[in-house]
Amino acid sequence: MGVRYFNAKQTNGRLLRPQGYNFPAGLNIGSTGPTSVDYLVVAGGGGAGGGYPTITSAGGGGAGGFRTGAGFSIALATPYAVTVGGGGSAGGGGSGGSNGGQGSSSIFSTITSAGGGYGAWNQRVGGNGGSGGGGSGPVTPGSFSGGSGNTPSTSPSQGSNGGTASQYSGAGGGGASAVGGNSTPSIGGAGTASPYSGSPVTYAGGGGGSGAAGGAGGGGKGADSPSGPSVGVAGTPNTGGGGGGGSSGSGSPFQAGLGGGSGIVIIRYSGDQGAAGGNYSSSGGYSIHTFLGDGAFSANTAVSYNVN
Repeated sequence: MGVRYFNAKQTNGRLLRPQGYNFPAGLNIGSTGPTSVDYLVVAGGGGAGGGYPTITSAGGGGAGGFRTGAGFSIALATPYAVTVGGGGSAGGGGSGGSNGGQGSSSIFSTITSAGGGYGAWNQRVGGNGGSGGGGSGPVTPGSFSGGSGNTPSTSPSQGSNGGTASQYSGAGGGGASAVGGNSTPSIGGAGTASPYSGSPVTYAGGGGGSGAAGGAGGGGKGADSPSGPSVGVAGTPNTGGGGGGGSSGSGSPFQAGLGGGSGIVIIRYSGDQGAAGGNYSSSGGYSIHTFLGDGAFSANTAVSYNVN
């Protein structure tokens, strides 16, 4: 016998039905999904430069671009592609070393955050990006600048410049809210906090130059001098933090740079769940969709209940 249909009554979010009758599977009831959302889009952080066998310390990686906004209009039942950028690669150490790698962009709909700029190796300037990577200082007096932040240019800004390195020192990568430190101290630039995950979390900190701390928001610490006690630290995954710079020294071992942290995309809206995509949670009256990798976000035409 086929399924019987009838006008159902909805009371306190539950359907009432006579005993022995079933409703069609997937029957839709309730309110439609959101037509506007708040967003946080953080790109992958830049990788740091590697150490070189002279006293030319490496620059820290720049943080991934940080963009956030509220009241962004979306259409119902329309999938919006989400891309979460990866962190830039670590720069190699030694005489055949290299700059770090550029971070990758994160995207939600028309919102794009640029990957963090690379940290420099062996007397070079830092790379441009969402935040710029730190420069690598020369053996002789002089300086090498950090990369430019907010590249490509957007409004509002998505990041800061990397620090300028002077003799013997690497500079810090830029962060979402502060430039990277110049040679003394060559700390990474600080990131920016967002409450969109359900509690305040700081993202997009720049990586520290050799031996210096990374910026708040996932920036990695730079490696100590070759005789020092610790190696560098990579940018924290899903924060967009820049990688910590490698160390170097004349006649001593040297260390490679560290990679940048991957990015993140968070989308939230007021009320109960009315959309699909990412990892769902709720806090403070908001529905929250967190993307740690690529996916799609789509608002429902109606809240769907399986009531068969």
